[in-house]
Amino acid sequence: MNQVVILAGGHGNRMKAVIPKPMLEVLDVPMLGWVIRSCEGAELSRICVVTGYKAQYVEMYLNDRYRTAFQAEQLGTGHAVMQAEKFLREFDNGNTLVLCGDAPFMDSETISQALKFHESHENAVTVITAELDDPTGYGRILRGESGLAAIVEEKDATEAQRAVHEVNSGAYWFRTKALLELLGGLSQSNAQGEYYLTDTIGLALEKGWKASAFRSENPEVILGANTRKDLLYLNAVARQHVLEKHMENGVNFVCTDGIIIGSDVEIGAETTILPGTIVKGKTKIGAKSTIGPNCLIENCTIGEHVTLNYVQAYESEIEDAVKVGPFVHIRPNSHIKNGVKIGDFVEIKNSTIGEQTAIAHLTYVGDSDVGKKVNFGCGTVTVNYDGMKKQRCEIGDNCFIGCNTNLIAPVKLGKGAYTAAGTTVTKDVPDYALAVERADLKVKEGYSLKKLRSKLFPDSDGGKN
Repeated sequence: MNQVVILAGGHGNRMKAVIPKPMLEVLDVPMLGWVIRSCEGAELSRICVVTGYKAQYVEMYLNDRYRTAFQAEQLGTGHAVMQAEKFLREFDNGNTLVLCGDAPFMDSETISQALKFHESHENAVTVITAELDDPTGYGRILRGESGLAAIVEEKDATEAQRAVHEVNSGAYWFRTKALLELLGGLSQSNAQGEYYLTDTIGLALEKGWKASAFRSENPEVILGANTRKDLLYLNAVARQHVLEKHMENGVNFVCTDGIIIGSDVEIGAETTILPGTIVKGKTKIGAKSTIGPNCLIENCTIGEHVTLNYVQAYESEIEDAVKVGPFVHIRPNSHIKNGVKIGDFVEIKNSTIGEQTAIAHLTYVGDSDVGKKVNFGCGTVTVNYDGMKKQRCEIGDNCFIGCNTNLIAPVKLGKGAYTAAGTTVTKDVPDYALAVERADLKVKEGYSLKKLRSKLFPDSDGGKN
């Protein structure tokens, strides 16, 4: 059986983070999550994650999906793998992949191809490498006639060795039995007093075992993050790859300034994404829509021919030919049906809005079931919270709701019902009825004149003479 050990116990002091470094995010997914996805894509499901600094954050993220092993002291990469010894011994007849939890761009194809290379060459250990134009800072791969000769860290390399452009990614395939034996031979005889996994190469060669390097076609497999600057670069790389993928699929970008699209987002052809737009999570957008400028969309399903302008929408469904914005907030569990028009300064929450309904401006619709072809006047509010619990409003097809109407939930407007401007509705309104609730208008003539006399007639004696 083939299995994986992912090293995710690092603190990352230079990040100045309160969570483990592998839990820092690239395009809203923890770096550890990227690594796990690549393993799953390579059909590797037996995974052990080595935790350390604030392990509870990693464990909460994994949510019992995979095994963990705890590294109480940070004594090097070799020491981290030692903590997974029990996991390794359970199935020691296959191969084990060791990956770094803070190297998010290790891809499934590289993992699979490296395994084939590892098995076909009958290696005890195979190092995954990449060739860089600028290898500064990375351990160099030294090859010999029979395969891998050594990995030399830059600080220990000669001038000739520094000229080598093939570098160590920090990822390895091992024969599991060989790995267990090699771990037993590691020592702390170095300046840092740590157990280095790279030392397994020399130990394997001393035993006469085969060690080789597999060079990935993807140079980004070596990219990791030790500083916030590194993390920013990883986000920039990931962002550009996602944008390019969508362009290849027919998505249009007039300008990419401020546009961030998550790696799981799906977008249909001929849709335009305008500047300042952020699309996250499992969002799916249909064809020929226009999203932006300055939208934030998270975990939504959006249909075709939709226009969203200055909209924030979360965990909701927006059907075809809907026009929304500007300055609209669509909160979770909302369903906006075909042909709806929503104008400026409107908030929708946990509600269904029927086909071709119009909510023009300055309106709140919360916890409501709205029929089709309803017209909301400016300033309408569904008063859905009584201080103890939320209640729902039901609004039938073809209703006309006058400006500044308050619907005090739970209340129902029947089909074709009207409400007069300024009405507060506290009981159900039958089909095709008009609801009017106003106090009698009282007019006190001359009232304001008394207040404004000094302003209107500054040179007078105020009417005293």
